[in-house]
Amino acid sequence: MSAVSTPQPAVRVPKSPRFVVPHPPRWFQRLGAWLIFLLIRAVSATLRYRWDDRSGFFVRRPADAAIYCVWHNRLALCLEAYRLYTRPGAKTPGMAAIVSASKDGALLAAVLDCFKVQPVRGSTSRRGPQALLELTGWCERGYDLAITPDGPRGPRYVVQDGIISLAQLTGLPIVPASYHLSSKVCIKSWDRFQIPLPFSRCEVTFEKPVYVPRGASDAERLALRQHLERTLKEITRD
Repeated sequence: MSAVSTPQPAVRVPKSPRFVVPHPPRWFQRLGAWLIFLLIRAVSATLRYRWDDRSGFFVRRPADAAIYCVWHNRLALCLEAYRLYTRPGAKTPGMAAIVSASKDGALLAAVLDCFKVQPVRGSTSRRGPQALLELTGWCERGYDLAITPDGPRGPRYVVQDGIISLAQLTGLPIVPASYHLSSKVCIKSWDRFQIPLPFSRCEVTFEKPVYVPRGASDAERLALRQHLERTLKEITRD
């Protein structure tokens, strides 16, 4: 008699009512993206970075691929942190990051292009399943992945389910990251977006990776999402 295998819980992929074509960057957005890129690099060159690596993920170099997770209001310096600290010791060919499929997201996609990061267009509200599948494709090519778990519309500091689905599909660990600026300007947006001021101190923190089993149940997914949210809040100082 052959053994009967126990069926594993299916990985939940968000449903989308229709296929959405993302807005491509216009010429003026590409021009603006280059100006933003140059400004970020110029300001970053004046910052005093301090790296607080609690993850243990980078002890053995080169580091394996991972999903890097940072709050939406800390997008300004996350690519610089990746370039300065993570990328030099990684064996991955690069990074792919999720960006909103909206017109505003087209500008951010152009900025990612300047940083040589592959933009994947989608969000929980628009083009979610397509973006998830595209990210898994980049994972199969060995790329790091990046996602803002509370983006693109919030609520602020609330982890959505998409990052858990991505980790479950790819098998990659989620590395929570955040940073604290000694001097900054906060925009009056839903996320209180932070703009670093020149010559600030920037303390970047990496926490221990979060792993999502392929066969995780709904209850396990919820517990892991809540754990990730608590971890990100603990390393975030406003």
